[in-house]
Amino acid sequence: MIVIYHDFGGAHTSCVCANIHANILPSDKVPNKEDIMNLPTFDKITKEQYGHLLYIGTDEFGAKVYTLCRKQKQKFVLPAISDMYVIFNGDMNGFFLANTSPTVNNLMRLGGFSSRGLGLVSFGRPIAAKGIQKNYSELANLV
Repeated sequence: MIVIYHDFGGAHTSCVCANIHANILPSDKVPNKEDIMNLPTFDKITKEQYGHLLYIGTDEFGAKVYTLCRKQKQKFVLPAISDMYVIFNGDMNGFFLANTSPTVNNLMRLGGFSSRGLGLVSFGRPIAAKGIQKNYSELANLV
């Protein structure tokens, strides 16, 4: 099975959901800000990684878990990925796309824009992490 968590930037909600899914972050309690900020892909996606599947880990059932920064191209990118899966596997069994965008709050938007958009990483990253903590149960429920 393949699970892909996707959103606009691929650096915050999709990162955290994928890490919950791969049992790197807990699903039953809110991690501290440092645990979130120390994830290898949290708020660290580069332009070269846009549109690429980033492997996060494997869950307890052997499903491979990825994230995807799709920007505003959801209508193009997701059907292409789904079609490729069907071409190689014959159907959609074992394939799941999870949109994490509905879990984004204003703290994550402010932090993500400050860090990724304006380059103010030391200002924005902790704000984005605080936003993650605020909505953590929602993220865990999505997973």
